[in-house]
Amino acid sequence: MRELGRILVVDDEPEICAVLAEFLESKGLTVATARDGATALRLAGELAPHVVLLDVRMPGMGGLAVLRELRRLPDPPGVILVTAVRDEAVGQEALALGAADYIAKPFDLSYLELSVLTKVTAALGGEPGRRPPRPGDLIRGDEPGR
Repeated sequence: MRELGRILVVDDEPEICAVLAEFLESKGLTVATARDGATALRLAGELAPHVVLLDVRMPGMGGLAVLRELRRLPDPPGVILVTAVRDEAVGQEALALGAADYIAKPFDLSYLELSVLTKVTAALGGEPGRRPPRPGDLIRGDEPGR
């Protein structure tokens, strides 16, 4: 069976980690969580996630610093910032640093699913000519991008 994808959720709010982990696991994805930047970097090195969902504002090492470090990995994961910070400059900096997307809280779970599936499909070698994933794909049990 083809792996659906490994996701690392990084947020200092345990409730956000729990909600995102439950949602993504319900889609068939493997999910790990971290509550701070140092733990996120350690887990990223150990687990090699396809996608990291990353909060911007966290105590200690903030999300943009974590993003910079993740980009230095030999095979960096796709990074999607999920944050309450509605600051266009922060969003532009995140995208300039290599983030794939910038999603503001409260987030639309359908859009989040689409963004994650798009990055996972790319990480798993999505084939040219395959349609991009759509929200609900995994609800029906399909593989991403089929």
